[in-house]
Amino acid sequence: MSRLKLFVATLKWHGIKLLEKQDIARRVFLHGQRYVSSGTSEPFLSASNSNYVEEMYYAWLENPKSVHKSWDVFFQNANAGQAYDPHLPDQLERKASFLQSHGLAQTPGKAEKLVEDHLAVQSLIRAYQIRGHHVAQLDPLGILDADLDSFVPSDLITTIDKLGFYGLHESDLDKVFQLPTTTFIGGSENSLSLREIIKRLENTYCQHIGLEFMFINDVEQCQWIRQKFETPGVMKFTNEEKRTLLARLVRSMRFEDFLARKWSSEKRFGLEGCEVMIPALKTIIDKSSEMGIEYVIMGMPHRGRLNVLANVIRKELEQIFCQFDPKLEAADEGSGDVKYHLGMYHERINRATNKKITLSLMANPSHLEAVDPVVQGKTKAEQFYRGDTAGKKVMSILLHGDAAFAGQGVVYETFHLSDLPSYTTNGTIHVVVNNQIGFTTDPRMARSSPYPTDVARVVNAPIFHVNADDPEAVMYVCSVAAEWRNTFNKDVVVDLVCYRRRGHNEMDEPMFTQPLMYKQIHKQVPVLKKYADKLIADGTVTLQEFEEEIAKYDRICEEAYTRSKDNKILHIKHWLDSPWPGLSRILRARLEMTKNRVVDWALAEYMAFGSFLKEGIHVRLSGQDVERGTFSHRHHVLHDQEVDKRTCVPMNHLWEQQAPYTVCNSSLSEYGVLGFELGFAMASPNALVCWEAQFGDFHNTAQCIIDQFISSGQAKWVRHNGIVLLLPHGMEGMGPEHSSARPERFLQMSNDDSDAYPEFSEQFEVSQLYECNWIVVNCSTPANYFHVLRRQILLPFRKPLIILTPKSLLRHPEAKSSFDEMVSGTTFQRVIPENGLAAHAPHEVKRVIFCTGKVYYDLVKERKNQDLEKQVAITRLEQISPFPFDLLKEELEKYPGADLVWCQEEHKNSGYYDYVKPRFRTIVNHTRPIWYVGREPAAAAATGNKNTHLVSLRRFLDTAFNLEAFEGKTF
Repeated sequence: MSRLKLFVATLKWHGIKLLEKQDIARRVFLHGQRYVSSGTSEPFLSASNSNYVEEMYYAWLENPKSVHKSWDVFFQNANAGQAYDPHLPDQLERKASFLQSHGLAQTPGKAEKLVEDHLAVQSLIRAYQIRGHHVAQLDPLGILDADLDSFVPSDLITTIDKLGFYGLHESDLDKVFQLPTTTFIGGSENSLSLREIIKRLENTYCQHIGLEFMFINDVEQCQWIRQKFETPGVMKFTNEEKRTLLARLVRSMRFEDFLARKWSSEKRFGLEGCEVMIPALKTIIDKSSEMGIEYVIMGMPHRGRLNVLANVIRKELEQIFCQFDPKLEAADEGSGDVKYHLGMYHERINRATNKKITLSLMANPSHLEAVDPVVQGKTKAEQFYRGDTAGKKVMSILLHGDAAFAGQGVVYETFHLSDLPSYTTNGTIHVVVNNQIGFTTDPRMARSSPYPTDVARVVNAPIFHVNADDPEAVMYVCSVAAEWRNTFNKDVVVDLVCYRRRGHNEMDEPMFTQPLMYKQIHKQVPVLKKYADKLIADGTVTLQEFEEEIAKYDRICEEAYTRSKDNKILHIKHWLDSPWPGLSRILRARLEMTKNRVVDWALAEYMAFGSFLKEGIHVRLSGQDVERGTFSHRHHVLHDQEVDKRTCVPMNHLWEQQAPYTVCNSSLSEYGVLGFELGFAMASPNALVCWEAQFGDFHNTAQCIIDQFISSGQAKWVRHNGIVLLLPHGMEGMGPEHSSARPERFLQMSNDDSDAYPEFSEQFEVSQLYECNWIVVNCSTPANYFHVLRRQILLPFRKPLIILTPKSLLRHPEAKSSFDEMVSGTTFQRVIPENGLAAHAPHEVKRVIFCTGKVYYDLVKERKNQDLEKQVAITRLEQISPFPFDLLKEELEKYPGADLVWCQEEHKNSGYYDYVKPRFRTIVNHTRPIWYVGREPAAAAATGNKNTHLVSLRRFLDTAFNLEAFEGKTF
């Protein structure tokens, strides 16, 4: 290596910016030249031999006192980037005293070795920062490698002989080395012996905490983490903090023990093996409250949920114990859900900070990670309504299992929402309960990445692995995680490496599949006893105090158990994850229409949204390309054609006191984004929250959210939700992935009874809507679309609304509505009856065709072509579910001698036929058939061949108007 390269490398090692290197080298050279020009005649200081100045620099790096004071000052100034002082050369002494006093005549090889050793030490420090977590003692059982690999990186000094990797030797261990600015292991010292450097690196990176952060591309963030963990003595706790930690562990463990004693044969999905999670969460909440957080929204899978409800959210214990009563009656409303899926909302005083804190734990189905985007959506909404744009008042905490965190794609989708402007919640703290096992699947068979948390690296989130049997290490990591989130507003992951004391549930026998692990688990001393013994040994608590703490909590549990016997009926309000005060008030006033104009679909939507904004109702529209609209019909965001990123949302500038309109293109995600919007809609009933699929077919990838949350959410958790799904739908020859929103799936999950003949009353429509699990509509007019959106907010309750929206009808000349159909006094039409020639002579009508959506326009056109406007009536079902029994009964009675036909453009095994057929037959008491007209059954939702599409369209239109088609057939 040349002298110049060595010199530059040394400067680089010393943390000097690239642009300063050449300037420093130049000034060192000039300093030597000026020394020559000051009158000395010694040949070794001639310009040709100025390399000795470099050697002085190397000597100074090793020991600043080894050079003359003037050179020491110069090198300090040069390192600090200060200007050259012209008076420095005058302070230099003559050569003889200089050599005699400081011994500068070093050989080039010696100087080269010095620089190489310094560079080696820097590389060593960096190796621990990058890879130290691979050898950290993370597994409480001591039998597994948290990173699934027992290999020890060759650049970590685990044995003396590994010093050779860096060209160092045992004799170098007591040498003192200058520390670079990229480490804080020295504390107030800027140099340490190699032996001490290695010791401190091992203490920081290779004990019970494993840090992954060096992939972060922000220097400030890396330095912040290094300072938090490398600085000597940072992880210290007062005796009071230790006693609080012990008390929290007591509550966590004794709660599980109590459930195990009282309900040994019940599934509880207990927290045994990771009891430290309770104090960990409370530490995060305490620290966050201290920094100003007022509302924490949490989501988690089932493991440990009851413990979190009891000891973090602080739900009444009798309400939890009541859930175990086998004679428990059904709730007032809905089918309910298992106790370890339910949620909770609670406002209380945080004892650590004496500040008010609101905690919400979201209900979650067995689809472990499905709740992630829902939590984020609700958090975003709460921040929005509080004006908390920086996330300083509202935050989210997500808990995960290790197998699900690595295996379920919604985790990745949720992470990718974390920094998008319309979706960010300004940082989430993720806590992974890392059992090191799935149900029965070994992690080596369950993931390809070293850690289950590796997905978080995609957004540069720091990952703090920690041994869950070291409570103090866990508390420190959680405290730092809370500070990180508050400081940088970025996600952070705490990986609690633990074990599962029992099987997947309490009825499961894990020894069948993990014998080695569970032999060790059966011998494992519980974390509470370990920590209590430690505190008793060092005098922090006495054995008597510890036993009294246990007895006190056991007594609390027993008293709550007694009270639960008197509480046979569960009050479901105790399990709601957020309140909706004042929902019974029906919103009044509608936008007054003053001009008699015609509107298309897009303008009707615009007017519906605008009417809400004027009334103070927030409107949020989200999905892929919704700002413009997939079919270029919306244009709610206008772009400056000359200035990049300069946009305008006109709807936000209509009235001075209007509500805000949020329209935002989402990431290319359905599962994650729909979950997010569902959560957003949960926060307030006084908002219209819409998610639009790019094509209706694409809701397939969000089916879990639809099945587990939207369809059944009210039945399971008594959670009303008014989210609107806009699903573009229509058979137009565009293939099976761009045609069908699969209406049959939504109808199949509708909860109305096809065989029950209802009792009709003046309130039939409202009572139907109140009792249904959701509403499915396929509007054929812009006015009806306008009204169904309006009805969504005007109702005194909330139901999910599924709208099969059009594609070709967006610009169809006949698909227009007059303002007269939208002014005050007009409403949503569940059924649009025939109003043409056939309606004026109903007894002469030979056929009534019932249909929904776009096919109506095909039928009207064909009827006119065949001149059958008197013989054939066409009636539209705008609301398919709940089924409009009352209005259709009137239509059926109006045409007593006509054939009844259901016509749809979808295939027979999809669409609406299987849903409407039994309901029509119920209305007529099975006395008249309802014939099917449409495409034949098919495996794919639609054809992608335009000609095939047109041929099949022609075929079923011919059948629909063949008035002899069903003669002689039986049903």
